[in-house]
Amino acid sequence: MMDSSTQALKLIGHLLDDFQNPNFVWQVAALVVSLLAAWFIASWWQSTHPSSPGRLQQAGRRLVFPLAGMLLTGIAQLLLKPFFSITLLKLAMPLLGSMALVRSVVFVLRQAFPGAGWLTAWEKAIAMLVWGWLALYITDLAPYVIDSLENFEFTLGKQKLNLWLILSAVATVFLTVVFALWIGGVIEARLMRMQTLDGNLRIVGVRIAKAVLTVIAIIASLSLVGIDMTALSVFTGALGVGLGFGLQKIASNYVAGFIILLDRSIRIGNLVQVGADSGEVTQITTRYTVLKHPGGTEFIVPNETLIGTTVQNQTYSDNRLRLATTVGVAYDSDVELAMRLMAEVAGATERVLADPPPKVFITQFADSSINLELGFWITDPENGRMGVVSELNLGIWKAFKANGVEIPFPQREIRVLNNPPAETVLPA
Repeated sequence: MMDSSTQALKLIGHLLDDFQNPNFVWQVAALVVSLLAAWFIASWWQSTHPSSPGRLQQAGRRLVFPLAGMLLTGIAQLLLKPFFSITLLKLAMPLLGSMALVRSVVFVLRQAFPGAGWLTAWEKAIAMLVWGWLALYITDLAPYVIDSLENFEFTLGKQKLNLWLILSAVATVFLTVVFALWIGGVIEARLMRMQTLDGNLRIVGVRIAKAVLTVIAIIASLSLVGIDMTALSVFTGALGVGLGFGLQKIASNYVAGFIILLDRSIRIGNLVQVGADSGEVTQITTRYTVLKHPGGTEFIVPNETLIGTTVQNQTYSDNRLRLATTVGVAYDSDVELAMRLMAEVAGATERVLADPPPKVFITQFADSSINLELGFWITDPENGRMGVVSELNLGIWKAFKANGVEIPFPQREIRVLNNPPAETVLPA
């Protein structure tokens, strides 16, 4: 502790001596010029790469300032070292390096967890931890802190652990898992661009790659720290039993999700109905599948439900979907003309397929009308059904009106069959 305190005091003394030296202004000027030049280089890089999709280009936009600052500060040290002390520049180098480290870690986290808002707070926490440890390292207090943490020892099975070993393991696992997730993100980007591969297989490949990389990263990091994995066998066994009983549904949904993706019975973009819930499949996650109704409502269906119940997949093998609309015409109307007009309106509608052609059928002789059904096919059910049906109904109404085909409405007549007898007036 005395040696560490002496080193810290010596560093502070060097800074005070440099501050009192008139040449200290040259150190400040050199540092300011290096940082300004690094800022101009970073601005130039961002202007030349405003929206680069590549991960390396995006990482460069975050790292160009601290890396350029380190390079320019190092050049300033080489130029000024023969003339006077450069303690301030020596302190600036590790600070810029720690900034590059923090930005690298946060960049990898953002790539692994896109859209996560909690990374903003974590970026500050990571920066404080890195700079705090850097301060201990610069002041030579780090060995004293490590010795103090190593004194907190305990035994787990046959493995002797201490607080420093656990903290080192946590930090190593964190960094290796982040690196593994970054590699998983790169694999995901590559697979998603392979249009020749089925969408479900791409999702399965991404999930398997991320799971395998994460497991390998955890095992490798614990081995690097020196923790024997057999020492955790009792703990992991108890944890596995607890998870087996408590997370049965989650495990079932997880396995069901992989089955859905592998057998390709349900794909993203399919129109399915599960019970009373129907919609387009927009997302298949580990635990659930999202169905989006044309009205905007989204249904979250557990994957286990899709495996254990009957699912009506309207676009399983063919995207074509048959729709129908029913119109009634009066009994004294020209039925053949009405049927021909309905088929012509359907044939002139943009979303209606010509093959198979629209067909009109007489479905019922009702009380006040002859009911005609127009059946037609569309190939884009994801764009909704009501729009094309409404367009057809409007076209049929205009065609009937122009050709004198009457669409009747229910009417009731009341007839009085027996008149009541006249009231008899008695003489006074």
